[in-house]
Amino acid sequence: MGNRADDEGTDVTIYRKALTDTVHADTPTGAPEPLLALLDRLGFERQTLATAGPVYIWHEAPGHLDEAAKKQLATHAVPWLHKAGYMVHITDDVWDSAAYTDAATAMRNQRAPAPPPTVAAVRTTDRLPGTHRR
Repeated sequence: MGNRADDEGTDVTIYRKALTDTVHADTPTGAPEPLLALLDRLGFERQTLATAGPVYIWHEAPGHLDEAAKKQLATHAVPWLHKAGYMVHITDDVWDSAAYTDAATAMRNQRAPAPPPTVAAVRTTDRLPGTHRR
């Protein structure tokens, strides 16, 4: 089992998983914790899969976001990742040039990386219509 970041030789590869609406941010096997933590701070959700060999770690855009918000989250991460010195590949189907411009502008006014404002405004503790708390 590998991932796109391993295959492409990047620090982060952001793409939409085939036949789904899931936006992935793959990092290489054994990626450093500062990179993983940065993706966490940028609004991606960390996922893990333990195997008999390595533990696979990847990030996904939160599933409750609509398609536009997922694209905004994915694109917003790029300038922050570049600023931290990471090589990023993002596919055209999740790229939003307006979101990139907004993120690059916001980056000048913020010290710490954070999710885009519209994504951060959607609290993950809010119940989605038709769901129940357990």
